[in-house]
Amino acid sequence: MSNMLVHNRKATFNYAVIEKFMAGIELLGNEVRSLREGRGSLEGSYVIIRGGEAFLLNSEIPPYQAKNTAKEYDPRRNRKLLLTKKELTMLADQENKGLTMVPLAVYNMGKKIKVEIALAKGKKSFDKRESIKQRESSRDVQRTLKGE
Repeated sequence: MSNMLVHNRKATFNYAVIEKFMAGIELLGNEVRSLREGRGSLEGSYVIIRGGEAFLLNSEIPPYQAKNTAKEYDPRRNRKLLLTKKELTMLADQENKGLTMVPLAVYNMGKKIKVEIALAKGKKSFDKRESIKQRESSRDVQRTLKGE
């Protein structure tokens, strides 16, 4: 049973998701506690592969207790993602083809924290307008069904 802790709402709007992966993430103890409280942001974050390792960049995890946190703690530090070698090589090949890797959500799976990352292609502005139209039409349908 998984419990979503943090969700990247803008990712599915800005990107067309091709394939999803689950990855572990290296965190400090206070970051785990902060995420379990639902604090953190994936907005504007992305995944890169360097030297055969995957890293989550530009994600923000604020300190659990700000007054007890070390002065050198950086809430936007790069965090290592834990993937298999097979997944890493496949993602590196796709990255070279011009696709982007974005985090979609952070989950709590048992005692472990997992990140759902997506292999995605950036949407153009007309694709985004189409997404807005579909969302509006589905809302209208829901309103009419609810009104009956």
